Amino acid sequence: MAARIERITFPGSSGDELAARLDLPPGPPRALALFAHCFTCGKDIKAASRIATALTEAGYGVLRFDFTGLGKSDGEFANTNFTSNTEDVLAAADWLRTAHAAPQLLIGHSLGGAAVLAIAGAIPEVRAVATIGAPADPEHVTGVFSTALDEIQTEGEAAVQLAGRTFTIRKQFLDDLRNHVVTDRVAALPAALMVLHSPVDNTVGIQNASDIYLAAKHPKSFVSLDGADHLLSDPTDAAFAASMIAAFATRYVVDESAALEPPRATAPVVVAETTQGPFLNHVVVGSHRLLADEPESIGGFDAGPAPYDFLGAALGACTSMTLRMYAERKNLPLDRVTVEVSHGKVHADDCAECAEHEHLAGRAGMIDRFERVLTIDGDQLTDEDRSKLLAIADRCPVHRTLESASVIVTTLAD
Repeated sequence: MAARIERITFPGSSGDELAARLDLPPGPPRALALFAHCFTCGKDIKAASRIATALTEAGYGVLRFDFTGLGKSDGEFANTNFTSNTEDVLAAADWLRTAHAAPQLLIGHSLGGAAVLAIAGAIPEVRAVATIGAPADPEHVTGVFSTALDEIQTEGEAAVQLAGRTFTIRKQFLDDLRNHVVTDRVAALPAALMVLHSPVDNTVGIQNASDIYLAAKHPKSFVSLDGADHLLSDPTDAAFAASMIAAFATRYVVDESAALEPPRATAPVVVAETTQGPFLNHVVVGSHRLLADEPESIGGFDAGPAPYDFLGAALGACTSMTLRMYAERKNLPLDRVTVEVSHGKVHADDCAECAEHEHLAGRAGMIDRFERVLTIDGDQLTDEDRSKLLAIADRCPVHRTLESASVIVTTLAD
């Protein structure tokens, strides 16, 4: 199921256009999340991308954006500060509220974590907040350019090297940091809190997590990102953080997807509408849960295979299994079978193969045509072996069902 991506801009705190990306699940999202990235990073940093992807797969929509003067956003970074960053977050929340729905989940990485803690109370719809490697005191960020502090104080600004890039840091930035006490905001946080932090974080020490956690009231949780670095460079660390955030938020957010639960397996196959959009359906096959949908081009979400896709999949799977059973029985050195299936409607007069099928004799109008292409891997297979396997494909039970006349009986349930 492919996620939907919207690339948008919205006015930030100073009126500059901020570049943003909204990742949405195939169907209506369970809830919307707003992600604030780390100091001088950008919305496309790997950790943010991986967390957004994992949350989208869990049914959340995630908006991430570049703060003023960073990434693809307009504005001058040197004119920004912690206050303007928090106001950018509020501007992002306002855009979400107007264009889709207000965020119920705030996620902040590093200084972005301090930012979402500072403004969570100003977004009434927020029900859960998660921080990753966040400092308890915004002024902590000055540690990454500590050698330039004297120059900033005496000269009013200094050019500093951060992650291989040059940024101008001005005195007003330092002065603004000193005016914020995030732990005071944490104590009054009107939402559930999850603090994620690595005990070996060399950029923002683990004591910061302790200070935030102790300042917060319940409900609150702590997750140790054992062994992770500050930027969650290892994909498994980002995936783990995302899974923890998704599980945590599910307990607190209000599900806005309007999806009904899958039905019980009261028959071998049960299909029921999700009530999301015109076509999205739950498909229950024993203990298996799937989704069926139609492409976006005809009004669906493309959240699952279309009905004829399932039919093609049944034919392909049955063909592969039939060839495998035959090869095992005949001790053929078959390594792997791959079946490609396509379906279309063709006019009976244009169907070159129809003459070979008695049940199509005399047919007029449009008929269904399935095209099946087999890839049979096995270096030790002879041409005769391959010919036999090709012939056996026509004995696949689903193949025979599709080519024979079936009876479908439909009744109304009590």
